[in-house]
Amino acid sequence: MSHFKKVLITIPGSLLEEIDALAKEENKNRSEMVREVMKIYIKEKHHDYLVKSLAEGYREMAEINLATAQMCFDADEETIRHYEEKLTECE
Repeated sequence: MSHFKKVLITIPGSLLEEIDALAKEENKNRSEMVREVMKIYIKEKHHDYLVKSLAEGYREMAEINLATAQMCFDADEETIRHYEEKLTECE
């Protein structure tokens, strides 16, 4: 049995004309053209999802990195304060 399945879809006539024109231009039949368009659409959707996921991840990491940097800055400030106190005690 073939791995292809037949489906029945309803589309506007103008869209069918565009698909047929593209298919003719690329020497493909209608089914090949529709399959190709569907694959491209799915690929773009996956890409959009990946971009969205990465953007969310970068935003989350930015918050974590900022908190970490603030902790280090606070620790440095405390070390400098402590060092300056020790220096004034030695005078």
